[in-house]
Amino acid sequence: MALNVQHLTYNQIRSAAEAFLTGAHPSKKIPIPIEQIIEFQMGLDIVPLPGLLEAYDVDGFTSSDLSEISVDQFVYEHRPARYRFTLAHEVGHVVLHAELFHTHRFRGIEAWKRFLMGVPELDYSRLEWQAYSFGGLVLVPGDVLQQELKVAVKQVKAQGLSKETDFAKALITDMVATRFGISSEVIERRLTYDQIKLANFWP
Repeated sequence: MALNVQHLTYNQIRSAAEAFLTGAHPSKKIPIPIEQIIEFQMGLDIVPLPGLLEAYDVDGFTSSDLSEISVDQFVYEHRPARYRFTLAHEVGHVVLHAELFHTHRFRGIEAWKRFLMGVPELDYSRLEWQAYSFGGLVLVPGDVLQQELKVAVKQVKAQGLSKETDFAKALITDMVATRFGISSEVIERRLTYDQIKLANFWP
């Protein structure tokens, strides 16, 4: 079942994420209130499902009518950073893939899994990469990321750490991730995708 997923460049996804934030949270004050945006501005229901991750190896999924986002209950209750990113990832599907979701009707995890099993690997990988990229760009606006990196580098430098050390880089990444309410992995990917070099922030 080919989906003919539209090819989007990273910069096109960035533009979509920036447009989304302009409408939903123009102040870009962090951490981005993704849960409130979904419930109160987008009008979607967030549904915790017990055992979703254990049984199906997914943190969350969106119904094909785009009315609700289901999230693993343990992640929902005990993994705030992972929960926030799962929500932002699913919003990526809502924003970028609405037409595809409406075309293929499914509701509930079993129907959703059957839908995925029929999707070619390339289409599935493209869908997920686009949603992942969107999630990272929404939770970590580019201009705010630059500001937070400057602050973190200044704090780390004040402690006498050299920019050449892996420890300093890890510390900066962790500090910035905490400010955005996300995992360090998301920041690391942003640095890679956006081609940001921490050495450039050292005065």
